[in-house]
Amino acid sequence: MLTPKKPGLSHVFFLLSLCSLLLLAPGGLPAAETPPPASAKPAKAKSATPGLEAAQAISTITGVAISPLLGVSAVGAYRYYNTPPEHRAALPWFAQTWFFVPALLLVALVFVKDTFGAALPTAVKKPFDVAETIENKISGLVAAGAFVPFIAIIFHDLGLDGACLNDAGMAMASLTPLLNILTVPAAVAAFAVVWLVSHVMHVLILISPFTSVDTALKGFRLFLLSTVTFTSFANPYVGAAWSLVLILICWLLSGWAFRLFVFGTVFTWDLGTMRKLRFKPVAEEGWGFTSRKLGGAPIRTYGRFSRGTEGELILTYRPWLVLPARTLSFEKGRYAVGRGLFYSEIISLNDETTVLTLPPRFRDHEEEVTSLFQLAGVHEIGVVKGLKTLWHQIKGLFGAETKLADRSA
Repeated sequence: MLTPKKPGLSHVFFLLSLCSLLLLAPGGLPAAETPPPASAKPAKAKSATPGLEAAQAISTITGVAISPLLGVSAVGAYRYYNTPPEHRAALPWFAQTWFFVPALLLVALVFVKDTFGAALPTAVKKPFDVAETIENKISGLVAAGAFVPFIAIIFHDLGLDGACLNDAGMAMASLTPLLNILTVPAAVAAFAVVWLVSHVMHVLILISPFTSVDTALKGFRLFLLSTVTFTSFANPYVGAAWSLVLILICWLLSGWAFRLFVFGTVFTWDLGTMRKLRFKPVAEEGWGFTSRKLGGAPIRTYGRFSRGTEGELILTYRPWLVLPARTLSFEKGRYAVGRGLFYSEIISLNDETTVLTLPPRFRDHEEEVTSLFQLAGVHEIGVVKGLKTLWHQIKGLFGAETKLADRSA
């Protein structure tokens, strides 16, 4: 009988973030207003400045990038319940019940999975982690294309139009469209770098065999979401400043995060679709990820390995997947295949370190890889040493080299 895990820090941060997003969502989102009765005296317009709108938009976009599904659905629910019933039909898609109600239910299911997941075997929990990783990719794509541009149009209702300029004695065209053209790409770029780094946590959770690591990563992500929400509520400008610090840090980590994003995408696809069952290795499909810095290629670079004209092992890759192709040669020596618990590697027998991590599709095809690429056999990894092997493979994600002696049976 499974015993539910007691709520931990990640669950507390989750509840705090959900409540704060629902109740304290930034007020910078344009909301429909009820027209005053004809007999009523005109109320004093609520002051709104581009600076305040920009500060609130920065915090909103940063928070949503950290957790797209939770952020978009919570902001939509806030908009819906703070809009008069007669105007709700005109609300944007994310503020309609057909979207935010199922989305919040899905967030709740993820919360239940995290709560009870610690009582499940790793092999049972991983398919749910794969599904959550895919969900985060989809929700991030939707948010970047349909939510962030809506929030980034901060000059829409600020009165920066021709009438305002005429009142100031200046007859000139409105600058509002130009300002919005500048803010939308910047907002999408900021969202992309923050989401990219946040998504890396899903990748690490996917490959981690330890539920304690999963809890720590989720707790840290939700802690960041809580800091963005609470600082924005306390003072929009302080919230914006903290969000800009997070955006800068994520921008500095974007290269590493992008490579790990590609790594996670390939692994998710291979594991989720059981690709190894329909995959047959061929000489032209020797794809892998560098396990350490090789020449000009940083760790986790995705490329195609093959044998050169002189029999040397080479790797061909494209920086950021789209830039001109580059080729580097491995050090001369003997290389072999290391068969891991979930995926395999190309290992150097010169210094007993891993040089390439192969996608899961190559699992159970190690002998064919050895024959195709003229490698020096297969080094088995025993089941008893499986967890130790996984620990070394996780360390490799952060650049730590692992010794073959620690992994061979």
